[in-house]
Amino acid sequence: MNLNVPIELHNSFKSVTAGQGKNMTDVLLEFIQNYVTKYSLKPKGRRK
Repeated sequence: MNLNVPIELHNSFKSVTAGQGKNMTDVLLEFIQNYVTKYSLKPKGRRK
């Protein structure tokens, strides 16, 4: 995945994540997983 981010935002994000002892990739993966979980269509259960 490639993402075009303004350099100032990139630098701020990198600084903030480092300040939390995290890396940008882990934070982005966590965000993506949470987003997918929140907005995915839930499979419907079988009716008996």
